[in-house]
Amino acid sequence: MEELGNERNDPMKKLGLKVVYEDSEVVVVRAPTEDQLIRIITDLLRDKPMTVKELHSILSGLASEDKIRRALTRLVNDGRAIVSHDGRFSIVGLE
Repeated sequence: MEELGNERNDPMKKLGLKVVYEDSEVVVVRAPTEDQLIRIITDLLRDKPMTVKELHSILSGLASEDKIRRALTRLVNDGRAIVSHDGRFSIVGLE
């Protein structure tokens, strides 16, 4: 059972979110700030280009689709991301 708990914690540690409460069935983390969300999305997009829906499926429970869209818009406006004709977002160059 301990292994399951460790596997569950790994994504939270990778995202850098503070764990507020944890037991054998649930892990509660603090929602990311706008800057943390942008960093998380940037890290996810480094792995592969994704649509808003794909990002939302990964981040469901942490960020609304609207917050994800705002973060993506900020990345595009800052020139750090681009959107392809099929709606997938990618990071521009290496940050």
